Amino acid sequence: MTYTVGEVARLANVSVRTLHHYDEIGLLEPSQRSDAGYRLYTDDDLVRLQQVLLYRELDFTLDEIGQVLCDKDFDPLDALVAQRQLVADKLKRDEGLLALLDKTILAMEGGIQLNKEEMFEIFGDFDPAEHEEEAKERWGETDSYKESARRTARYTKADWQRFKDEQEAVGARMIALFDAGVEPTDPRSMDVADEARLQIDKWFYPLSRKQYVCLGEMYVADPRFKANYDKQREGLAQWLCDAIKANAERD
Repeated sequence: MTYTVGEVARLANVSVRTLHHYDEIGLLEPSQRSDAGYRLYTDDDLVRLQQVLLYRELDFTLDEIGQVLCDKDFDPLDALVAQRQLVADKLKRDEGLLALLDKTILAMEGGIQLNKEEMFEIFGDFDPAEHEEEAKERWGETDSYKESARRTARYTKADWQRFKDEQEAVGARMIALFDAGVEPTDPRSMDVADEARLQIDKWFYPLSRKQYVCLGEMYVADPRFKANYDKQREGLAQWLCDAIKANAERD
């Protein structure tokens, strides 16, 4: 059975222009054409479109989606299982955020001041002030530490939330590649490692690719960092470390 571009647009709730764009960039090329040259989509094309739209909902770029779907080891079922886990994790975070917002609204309406722990429940296990004294003792005299302290001193809770959202989006893409069995030396892995580097560069201090290698090695050597990554996926810390090194070595 085949479907016209208009029928697919209605089924998937996307615009015809979007489908044309996906065809033009090679992300979703219709398997058939009519005698008049019009696009005709098959059931397999619809399955691929579903994958594209699911990854878009998970904040993947079109380039990243194309790279994932074109991988010779890509398996639609494995991808759906991984996507389901990512969506479940996001729902859990969103439910926690909604509950905290409701609590904060009620508190403000009643003139109640939330304590520090309640105000920062949104961060879950992440606390920006954690290990602050240790960091100051180890790196306090470095330019990187001073620049980080200068920037973060101005950050509001909304700023920290934006940072956390960006960090989780990159982390989701990283895990998707790891789950798909993509090697750390693959360009896609190096790209996501560079995204993580650029987050530090944007939010804390300037960080070159070669400097990031030192942090990558710490992600494996320091039990706390290693545990933080490996609790998400066993072996993720070493995978990221290897991707960081590969990224530093490429042209």
